[in-house]
Amino acid sequence: MHAALMRGCGLVAAATVAFITLLVCYDVVGRNLGLPSLVWINEVTEYALPIATLAAAPWLMWRNQHVRLDLLGALLSPAAQRSMDRLASLLGLIVSLVMVWYAVRMLLDSRSAGSLVMKALVFPEWWLYVPVPIGFALLALECGRRVINPSGLTEETGQS
Repeated sequence: MHAALMRGCGLVAAATVAFITLLVCYDVVGRNLGLPSLVWINEVTEYALPIATLAAAPWLMWRNQHVRLDLLGALLSPAAQRSMDRLASLLGLIVSLVMVWYAVRMLLDSRSAGSLVMKALVFPEWWLYVPVPIGFALLALECGRRVINPSGLTEETGQS
């Protein structure tokens, strides 16, 4: 179940980047060919970038392809490396849960205020905030898994 969820995150990230790429290519080619301009393309790509980032983060961590500092780890024993990884995962869990808390508060505040985004597209502002608590909750889930299972082995890579 967890593996399917993490693969789903990777799929969402990839699909979002592909969608952004298609929109930007259409915009560039369309302008050069004199095709009608879609005024909302820049706005949609701006809103899609955080979605791709928030979806990719837990997937990359699950695959052990996230950014990490290997220099210090290379100097430590395997047991000390596992302890450091567990501590880093615990810190990541705490920070992610704090981000979920504040993101939900921000979303609810925006919703109760009835704020609108008024650019090329007009919609409730709180819609922009929906991916943030979801993305950080998924990141917290992966960090929590790593706290419990410090080896960090995944079915996907078979490596720690």
